Amino acid sequence: MIENTDRINQATNTAYAQISKKSRIITAILYVGALIIGALLGYIANDSLKEIFDFVATIFTRLFSFIAVPVIAISLITTLSKLSKGSKGGTIFGYTIFYTLLTTILAATIGAIVFATIAPANVPQELASDGASAVSQYESLSYLQHIISIVPNNLLQPFVAGNVLSILLVAAAFGLGIATMPDSKSKSALVHFLLGFQELLFILIHWLIKILPLGIVAFTAQLVAQLEAGIIIGGIASYFGAVIGSNLLQMFIVLPLILLIRGLNPIKIARGMLPALAVALFSKSSAGTLPVTIASAEDNLKVDKRVSRFVLPICTTINMNGCAAFILITSLFLLQNAGIELGVGTFIAWIFIATFAAVGNAGVPMGCYFLTLSLVSSMNIPVALMGIILPVYAVIDMIETCLNVWSDSCVANIVNKEVKGKLPEETATDTVTE
Repeated sequence: MIENTDRINQATNTAYAQISKKSRIITAILYVGALIIGALLGYIANDSLKEIFDFVATIFTRLFSFIAVPVIAISLITTLSKLSKGSKGGTIFGYTIFYTLLTTILAATIGAIVFATIAPANVPQELASDGASAVSQYESLSYLQHIISIVPNNLLQPFVAGNVLSILLVAAAFGLGIATMPDSKSKSALVHFLLGFQELLFILIHWLIKILPLGIVAFTAQLVAQLEAGIIIGGIASYFGAVIGSNLLQMFIVLPLILLIRGLNPIKIARGMLPALAVALFSKSSAGTLPVTIASAEDNLKVDKRVSRFVLPICTTINMNGCAAFILITSLFLLQNAGIELGVGTFIAWIFIATFAAVGNAGVPMGCYFLTLSLVSSMNIPVALMGIILPVYAVIDMIETCLNVWSDSCVANIVNKEVKGKLPEETATDTVTE
């Protein structure tokens, strides 16, 4: 009888694995097909089709942004609220910070090596002058003001403005506050409400993912149409190559090596995170991609919910590999064009400056561009060249965001393996639906 039961269970697990594998293959085909169809439509698009692409892309971007804000807040609050129950939250947080800083420092270091190797040529002075007007309105920005803006002056302001770092701060305060509350019916009711709301959000996320191929068609067509209009790189081609090259090295060499060292299969993880990477590439917002990132990690890679819903919201706000490389290369490029000699000490200093500045960035479109502008302006570095960089930043932002989400995915999967078997069994207050 027991042997028959074991055979039935084994057959059931095998059948489930086959269905799951078939589902992933179908999903991959759908996404690749959507990319191809979108590229073809974007290439032949007329004005009417472009309006449709822009409309659909905007709708999807707004929907994911709408879901992302509460997901960040609720995921962190519910996870932190259970720290007092021996949930190993401190251990998970420690691993998250370690691997975040490790990957970000490596990204900045790769950026420095690529910059020194390529040695981008200076931009002609007259071209730099042309770019001055494009950034004049932002020169008054201060990096200290950027930090001050993280601290909210009322409860609703971060959510209305979509300030990811402020939302993270509020959520952390609320979650830790609930964790310190004495056990009572009020605390139990509050936690159950938050968990129920979280499950509702993930139902909405899965609905969005089901129609995501339609969004990818629109995003791809929109991008191809924009590229058809022409992006002039001009005299900053070597700078552009340094930024993109460092991001691609981090994406395809460094992060996969870290996964292999930790005993994980980078191809399997990349395949499982494909929906999130596709959304990140076109949305240019790691915060907006967060709902898909969490769903992909849980559904496709079976990452523990207590890990994914804690690690990924934090990584979305502080794990910025692409931004670290951009800050370092752009700042060094500006210094070089200003006639400042770049020595080994300068490179080392900027590796750490770029790392910690990237941690303070928000995962929103062009967030890294404006953060870099604020940082170099506060250091009295001439910023006129930022106007020349602006036309090509759209492409840079796409690659950066995809790298950021890929790095978040790697960190989440590594942390999940590190704590596997160490987390306590889930209780009724840990989940509402199974």
